[in-house]
Amino acid sequence: MTNLETTILRNLISNDQYTRTVIPFLKPEYFDNTHRKVFREIAKFVGKYNKLPTREALEIEMENSDTLDTESLELVHLLDNKEPVDLDWVVDHTEKWCQDRALHLAIMESIEIIDGRSKDKAQGAIPDILRDALGVCFDTNVGHDYIDSFGDRYDFYHRKEDRLPFDLDFFNRITKGGVPNKTLNIILAGTGVGKSLFMCHAAAANLIDSKNVLYITMEMAEERIAERIDANLMNLPIDQLETLPKMSFENKVASIAKKTQGKLIVKEYPTGAAHVGHFRALLNELKIKRNFTPDVIYIDYLNICASSRMKGLGGSVNTYSYIKAIAEEIRGLAVEFNVPIFSATQTTRSGYSNTDVGLEDTSESFGLPATADLMFALIATEEMNQLNQIIVKQLKNRYNDPNIHKRFVIGVDRSRMKLYDVEQSAQTDLVNDTPPVATVGNNERPDFGSFKV
Repeated sequence: MTNLETTILRNLISNDQYTRTVIPFLKPEYFDNTHRKVFREIAKFVGKYNKLPTREALEIEMENSDTLDTESLELVHLLDNKEPVDLDWVVDHTEKWCQDRALHLAIMESIEIIDGRSKDKAQGAIPDILRDALGVCFDTNVGHDYIDSFGDRYDFYHRKEDRLPFDLDFFNRITKGGVPNKTLNIILAGTGVGKSLFMCHAAAANLIDSKNVLYITMEMAEERIAERIDANLMNLPIDQLETLPKMSFENKVASIAKKTQGKLIVKEYPTGAAHVGHFRALLNELKIKRNFTPDVIYIDYLNICASSRMKGLGGSVNTYSYIKAIAEEIRGLAVEFNVPIFSATQTTRSGYSNTDVGLEDTSESFGLPATADLMFALIATEEMNQLNQIIVKQLKNRYNDPNIHKRFVIGVDRSRMKLYDVEQSAQTDLVNDTPPVATVGNNERPDFGSFKV
């Protein structure tokens, strides 16, 4: 090991191409104590002067920083041997060495966590630590060249992205046809406004669209979520389900099964006890045992999840950092499994009575909207409740301009746990910052007839 470490350091002061290839991936902790001292000085010199240090310059820098001792001096003298080494060979062996060292350090850190010697990391962080270590590689891609890579960019603009569509017209408008994979989409609403109703309705619509749906609940029992979806798909008031004869219920379920090729799995976890480590294990188990891979995941809801990386609230951990960590982990899960994830969060106390909810009304952590790709608020006023309608307000949108259809109305049938599109006339009293575009012949013009501006 020491011979390879010495070879790495020797090439770092003699081979410019090698140094520029590998130094972004080398970490001081990969080296033993003496080699680490020398590597720090080499990396510091390269970073400051953008050139390789000579042996003499290295000795002077180490002497000035009080890191020069007998062992380090002997090592620096060994580096003066400038025998040529094949570049590809030394790069490959350096990459393998980095991978081995990263895995070794990850295992040692995991043991510390298991033994309870880590102050800030819980056992749920171990899979992420090991995954990061196993993912170490020398990535040769150093960025997108604006001029030379125009063809790749053009293909990207014209590539049709897979999206999960809604069955609600305005949601498809604001997302350009639905939400893409690898995204986190957040619903903000007060208690009882309709966060779970929205997710249950959307899950039911996805199922009828022959999608595989995973619904994770930590607020209600599995059967209560399934009950809401039953009311939606069977088009029955929820209080009539318990009086429905078994034969009729069975026939309705069979009728639903004929309409879809998808599956819907509802899994319940205790409040505040589950994190992405549990969700990842569930996804892998479903794939093995049921041959089930979801097209979309609903998590009801984010604030009552746990973090896999951080220990529970208390001590040095505040709600901002903790909820932001949960959001980042869940979005990371969406990227890992290539699915869109929907979840929800509560409004603050002031936001509950606010008829114009904003991002500042997000409870517990502003780090959540910073992480989300799409975030919208559901607002219910007394007037809207009488009309069986809910106002939707865009708060953040990475898919489209959030000022287009910033506010719109959807209908709600709470007894059947359904949402539906309303007539265009229901939108006329809402303020829209940028009017929608209507097509007239081959020209486009703002449509001022549907919205007040």
